[in-house]
Amino acid sequence: MGLRRTFKLHIPFGRIVALAAMFFFATVAGAKAGSLTIELNKLEPQKESCRAYVVVTNNGSTVYQALKLDLVLFQPDGVIGRRFALDLGPVKAQKRSVKLFDLDTPCDQVGSLLINDVLECNGETGSIPNCLADLSATSLAKAKLTK
Repeated sequence: MGLRRTFKLHIPFGRIVALAAMFFFATVAGAKAGSLTIELNKLEPQKESCRAYVVVTNNGSTVYQALKLDLVLFQPDGVIGRRFALDLGPVKAQKRSVKLFDLDTPCDQVGSLLINDVLECNGETGSIPNCLADLSATSLAKAKLTK
């Protein structure tokens, strides 16, 4: 029969606690980052304008009472078309929802949208700092949404 060796691993209790704490806080921080996804799902012509369908997915436990974005619309040639604010609030925790807004621009003049900044981001207990870092942007439409 083959040799069988047994190794004992000795790690001090304090080190185990420190490692467990680091793992816990890394997991909590990772769960918060990118927990709010803004997706440009569809652009739909509306007479001389364009209607945008935005899917907001909140995978976190934060309830956003107010969520107002500073958006910049770029034309297909890359030139800035216009800048506007988009109010997506309120956003419930652990919820996916659809928001509609009209761009006052024909759809064929929408090349991409940029989340330039977050103008307002408030939860149940007040202002949420660094809200832009918690956002991720995606697009299923021809026009891209970035941050």
